[in-house]
Amino acid sequence: MMHHLLRTYIVVFFFITSTFTGLYAQSTVAPVVPDRLSPAASVSLIGYLNKPLDAAYENRILAQDIERLLAPFRDRSETHWWQSEFWGKWFTSAIQAYRYHPTEALRAKIDSAAYGLLATQTADGYIGNYAVTHRLQEWDIWGRKYSMLGLLAYYELTGEHTFLHAVSRMADHLMAELAERNVRIVTQGNYRGMAASSVLEPIVLLYKYTAKRKYLDFAEAIVQQWETAEGPQLISKSAVPVAKRFPYARAANWVTQGQKAYEMMSCYEGLVELYRITGNPVYKTAVENTWQSIRDTEIDVLGSGSASECWFDGRRATPYAVKHADETCVTATWIKLNQQLLRLTGDVRYAEAIEQSYYNSLLGAMKPDGSTWSMYSPQAGVRRTGSNQCEMGLNCCVASGPRGLYTLPFLIAMSGDEGITVNFYEAGATAIRSPRGQEVHLEQTSRYPLEGEVSIRLEIPKAEKFTVALRIPSWSKRSTVKINGISYPVDRSGAYLSINRDWNNNDQIELSLDMRSQLHTWGEAPVYFAVQRGPLMLALDRRYNAGIALEEVITPVPDSSGYFVPVTSMPNKDSLSAPLFVIPCVTGLWRFGEEELPKPVYFTPYAHAGGTFDERSRYRVWLEQLIDPTETGL
Repeated sequence: MMHHLLRTYIVVFFFITSTFTGLYAQSTVAPVVPDRLSPAASVSLIGYLNKPLDAAYENRILAQDIERLLAPFRDRSETHWWQSEFWGKWFTSAIQAYRYHPTEALRAKIDSAAYGLLATQTADGYIGNYAVTHRLQEWDIWGRKYSMLGLLAYYELTGEHTFLHAVSRMADHLMAELAERNVRIVTQGNYRGMAASSVLEPIVLLYKYTAKRKYLDFAEAIVQQWETAEGPQLISKSAVPVAKRFPYARAANWVTQGQKAYEMMSCYEGLVELYRITGNPVYKTAVENTWQSIRDTEIDVLGSGSASECWFDGRRATPYAVKHADETCVTATWIKLNQQLLRLTGDVRYAEAIEQSYYNSLLGAMKPDGSTWSMYSPQAGVRRTGSNQCEMGLNCCVASGPRGLYTLPFLIAMSGDEGITVNFYEAGATAIRSPRGQEVHLEQTSRYPLEGEVSIRLEIPKAEKFTVALRIPSWSKRSTVKINGISYPVDRSGAYLSINRDWNNNDQIELSLDMRSQLHTWGEAPVYFAVQRGPLMLALDRRYNAGIALEEVITPVPDSSGYFVPVTSMPNKDSLSAPLFVIPCVTGLWRFGEEELPKPVYFTPYAHAGGTFDERSRYRVWLEQLIDPTETGL
């Protein structure tokens, strides 16, 4: 009852105060550069991803104590910490989860959280957790950003202008504070101002929804301040590898790091939004340059990167033990940045990067029951839950993980001016618009990513000519495509196969992808091997290999090509079992006679390895090989 009264009071209050401001006559700014691809209207999955999505929905999203997230906004006494990010991270992931699977229970929780936060807004427009004497410092603006993103997401969901007005008041207050104190935003907060200036993203969205020039001017000013001596120089240094833009800072000075991975990518997410609105090619070039640098110098075989949360030229460290590797916040934000670029450009590279990161590092970080996430995802060792940050009962990565998790479903199939693009091959149904505006239903049947046979059936009211673009993954060295039994040539992998024709109701696409397991090789002395099957990196898990120590030398035996290894898939014993693959391997340091003969060794997808989050499921991706000086020297 109190909640409904509070909601009514807030709506009436804002209606009265906005009557004379023209609040309910908002204009929307059309992008100068529209997206090439748009997410699906709705999606329902029944395959491999169904279980983790449902688990996180029930045990992380719905289980969150909203009052605990709201308490810091009511208290407003903080001087250093980042409690205020948790509401926004949870809320935006809850919105994504609701769009994927709308239920009354989640909607009630979302409504309560939205109106609960709105009730904490002060007379001057501030929503945050910091004491007045410490405003703008440390994580204050960072937290405001997440509150803005959450309230804007609620506005997008509901159309309730009350929440757009609240974000406008937050932005006006922030701009006024910076002006009154005569400080640049890049001098506030941490990591050369990247944490604070990542507020660029909601500021651009606010301009988009209100058409008020002052917000665009503020956004442009933020970007200009990036290029000052104190700033992160995200434009001018975009062609410089991300780990080498500034002199290396020791751990004691890590808040000055210009290579802080998560915050950097958050800024570039905002720059993509600014490019859409302005069309300034400098912005797009800066994001693309940085993306390429991250991809080439940082991202590992699991699709993530970072050490102690910073870029560090990490590809050089493959496959070694790295302290605090692959932070989940980094993984989720890398997926989100790629999602932005995929929408904007329609370039297959970004779908490839999402798949690699999502099916390996991101899913591997989530506890099987969906209740929590590991902070870091090393390539060997034990998965562990992270610390309890800011006395909030969770940490940044527990809050970030679901934001990446619920990104992929709506990217499985996307619409564009030329037709439909299919990026991922999860079993399920997707509703999408054709170029003429018809609602097309794609029904995908598959065991992807465990197997490579995919069937796609189209349901369309009337025949229509358009293009269906199928992503042929770079790991699929030989692929076949048939439509209604007729073969279509597949020219290359790592590209879209575009098929333009008249599509009719119940047309059937059959796609067969190459699931031969591939060897990755690293180094010379010693040499390391890792095994990939389809998009999945495989790992040894202590649970499935009794009698074989993980520290043992284990050598997969390749086929005659030296590139692929024979794999036998093992059926699951029950719904809780991890998928298992048997690979013939030679084990041990002593290899004479029978000891040189291969024996079966059990591998599981990296995302399933370490699933107990304790020593029982210690795991390993890279397999160190023997050094044989009689053959290779040293």
